[in-house]
Amino acid sequence: MEDPEVPTEHLHEHIHEAAHESHDKWSMLVAISTAFMAAFAALSSLMAGHQSNEALITQMKASDQWAYYNAKGIKAEVNDAVTKINFSKAADSSKSVSARKAKLKEDQKKIQEKADELEKESAAHLGKDMILARAVTFFQIAISISAISILSKKKALWYISLILFAAGIFQFIVGLL
Repeated sequence: MEDPEVPTEHLHEHIHEAAHESHDKWSMLVAISTAFMAAFAALSSLMAGHQSNEALITQMKASDQWAYYNAKGIKAEVNDAVTKINFSKAADSSKSVSARKAKLKEDQKKIQEKADELEKESAAHLGKDMILARAVTFFQIAISISAISILSKKKALWYISLILFAAGIFQFIVGLL
């Protein structure tokens, strides 16, 4: 899967230009905070992509386990069919067949447990992916509002961007846990 793209290059240019036009302290704070927002957006995007990939890989492993489970079931059924065809054989042979069938059923139970475990792990990775993707969204919106604040010279917008940045940080931390 592709990582979500964070298109912030043009915003950085505008912020940098605005910061150089008026070398005041507020412009520098906006520029620095926006750079941090962009760094966290990129990191969150990378982590979200990683979680998405892990979810897919784990789901493929679970699918492999289910295929293995089905193969064991088919093998048990074939075993039963062969037993019925060869019913006229000695009792020892049917005991051996019953033991093999019991072993196959036990194997299936273990395979099912592993497949269920892998499916839960895949779902956990997808959950983290969604949380990290939400963090990326908060960071992107914060970056945009920060850029608007410096271009329009409105500090209130910058404060809003900082609140959104904090929400993104929260989502980022939750996504890592």
